[in-house]
Amino acid sequence: MASTGSRTLQLLSLLQTHRYWPGQELADRLEVSPRTLRRDVERLRDLGYPVDATRGVAGGYQLAAGASLPPLVVDDEEAVALAVGLRTAAQSGIAGVADASVRALAKVVQVMPPRLKRRVDALRVATLAAELRPGPVVDAEALTVAAQACRDEERMAFAYVRRDGEASQRVVEPHRLVSVGRRWYLVAYDLERHDWRSFRLDRIAEPRPTGARFRPRTLPAVDAAGYVRDSLAGAADSLVVDAVIEAPIADVEQAIGRWATVEAAGPNRTRVRITAESPEWALFGLAAVDAPFSIEGPREVRELAERWGRRFSAATRLVNR
Repeated sequence: MASTGSRTLQLLSLLQTHRYWPGQELADRLEVSPRTLRRDVERLRDLGYPVDATRGVAGGYQLAAGASLPPLVVDDEEAVALAVGLRTAAQSGIAGVADASVRALAKVVQVMPPRLKRRVDALRVATLAAELRPGPVVDAEALTVAAQACRDEERMAFAYVRRDGEASQRVVEPHRLVSVGRRWYLVAYDLERHDWRSFRLDRIAEPRPTGARFRPRTLPAVDAAGYVRDSLAGAADSLVVDAVIEAPIADVEQAIGRWATVEAAGPNRTRVRITAESPEWALFGLAAVDAPFSIEGPREVRELAERWGRRFSAATRLVNR
C-alpha cells in the first residue's frame, strides 16, 4: 500500500479525471478499503478540496466547485490569470499546447467558484485579440463542456448548424477534441444517426451534459485526428494537397504530422497529403519543414507556390541592391 501522502495525491488526481467515481471502484483503483478511502477523502477536505459524497450502495465521490479555491495551489488572482491564459492557448492551434490547455482548463473550471468564473467571463468579453487572417471563433464554454464530457464519458446535447445551414439538435457520446488548422472538431458517436461524426465546435450552440454515462465505443479509425482528416478530405469545400518532401519521415511527422498524413517514400523522402481550407495554409504547412519539397497537385497550389517564389526572389534582389 502506498504511503498516506502519495495515496492522497493519487486520489486527487483520480477525482480530477472523472466527474463522478463510484466508491467501490475508486477504492479498488487505490487498492484500499472503503473505510480508508473515506479517511483519505476527509484529508482532502481538510486541505480545502471540495469533495462531494453520495451515500448508499451505489454511492460515490466527485470533486465539486467550492466557496474558495484549494489552498497552497493558486490564489484568486492567479486562478483568473490561469483560466484566461488557458482559454487563449486552447484556441491557439499550437501543436501540443492546445490539447494540453483544454485538459487543464477543464480541471480548473471544475473547482472554480462562481464569483471567479464571472471575472473570467468578463475579461473574455472585454478582451480582443488581433490575428493575421483570424479563423472561426469557438465559444470557450462549448470547448470546456465538450472537454469535460469527453473526459467523464458523459453524453452531451447541443444545437448544431451544418455546412448547408440546416439546424438540428444532437445527442452524442463524445470521444475526443481535435484541433486542425484554425478549427476545433468534436469527434463523437451520434445517437440519432447511429454513426460516428465530426462536429465543428464553432457551429455548436448551447452545449450541455446530460448526466448519462456511456461505455466508450471503438472509433473506426486509427485515432481521432486521422478520423477528422479523412472526414475533411471528403468535404466539398476542402482542399487536398499531395507533395513529396526530401526529409526523413520522423522530421516531417514532428513538424506537420498533426495536420497531414505522411508516408515514407525512402530513407530521406516522405510523401505527404494535407487537407486544408485554402492553398495558402497548405503551403504554410509544407514550408514548416526545413527541406526541399515538390507539389504533385492540385494545380492551383503549384501556381500559387510559383507566384510566391517570384515575389520572394524579387524581395531578396531588392534587399541586395
